[in-house]
Amino acid sequence: MTNQEQPVHLNNHHTDTLTAIFAHPTSHNVRWHDAISLLEAVGTVEENHSGKFKIHVGDQMEFFDRPKGHDCGEQQVVDFRKMLKAAGFEPTKPGHED
Repeated sequence: MTNQEQPVHLNNHHTDTLTAIFAHPTSHNVRWHDAISLLEAVGTVEENHSGKFKIHVGDQMEFFDRPKGHDCGEQQVVDFRKMLKAAGFEPTKPGHED
C-alpha cells in the first residue's frame, strides 16, 4: 500500500476512504471528516486561525478550505488523490493484500 520505510496501518474505515478517493470516475461522496481522518493517519493536518487546513502528506503540502456541505468537492478529491499517490498510498487490489 505504501512505499514508505515505516508502514502506516490504516483501519478499515481509512481503507474505504482511500478507495473512494481513488475511484474513477471521481467520487462525489467522499465525506470531509473521513478524508481528514485518513490524511491525519498518513500525515499531518492543522487548522489555522483563518479556517484553512494545512495538510502534509509525504513531501506534499497543500492548503484546503472546509467544504460548505459534508462532502469534499471534486477538485479536493483529485488533490487528495495526487498527494496520497505522491506519498506512495494507493488502495490495495482485492487478493493482493500483504
